[in-house]
Amino acid sequence: MTVAIRHQQRTAATPPARAILELTDLHVSYGAISALGGVDLVVREGEVVALLGANGAGKTTTLRTISGLHKPTAGAVRFCGERIDGIPSHSVVGLGIGHSPEGRRVFADMTVLENLHMGAYRFTRLRQEDLERVFALFPRLAERRTQQAGTLSGGEQQMLAMGRALMGRPELLLLDEPSMGLAPLVVAQIFEIVKEINAQGTTVLLVEQNAAQALKIADRGYVLETGRIALHAPAHDLLDDPRIRTAYLGETTA
Repeated sequence: MTVAIRHQQRTAATPPARAILELTDLHVSYGAISALGGVDLVVREGEVVALLGANGAGKTTTLRTISGLHKPTAGAVRFCGERIDGIPSHSVVGLGIGHSPEGRRVFADMTVLENLHMGAYRFTRLRQEDLERVFALFPRLAERRTQQAGTLSGGEQQMLAMGRALMGRPELLLLDEPSMGLAPLVVAQIFEIVKEINAQGTTVLLVEQNAAQALKIADRGYVLETGRIALHAPAHDLLDDPRIRTAYLGETTA
């Protein structure tokens, strides 16, 4: 499936926001195995963009390449117009990109508060307002601030992973499968928080298997298939596309 869907045209009165992230002909390989085979993707300031696809399609590889954990074999990653592919991951964080990874990856033996401090490691002084923002978004973390992260529930660990990424004051937040393994009520809560994070001014690139929830809060969506972009459209168009409904929403065509 390699059909592109065109964007709805904007009027002259509503020019597009600046591109905060641009991937151009991005290739990534693991030895002889190609993980990404020429990905083109744009995220504009203020958007929530969903990146969908089956397991092994290259979604996590895409995020890890943006955040400097993988080096592309070809192509470019630009953040706010500047090339960042190949620079160390800690430098990418310093530019204003936060990453909440798949599997949460909290520091299990550290407290909630210590995990949040780790998210602010690039600053010489922890700002109380950063903590207050995280605790306002995730009141459960405030209640458990002295508890070891490894003793938290799965949903609480996901909140902690997201809160830790926010402590770096990112302009762009990369979220990798934030709903994975969570109960439906917690999933709904997580997506409401993603909407609030975006409303507060943080641009979001969201990798999700839960296509329905992701597209309900996204402005646009991309679908990856075996390392290539197969579909790209406004989120509401993807929600209505019968191919998406069949492949990712579990519906059958008549």
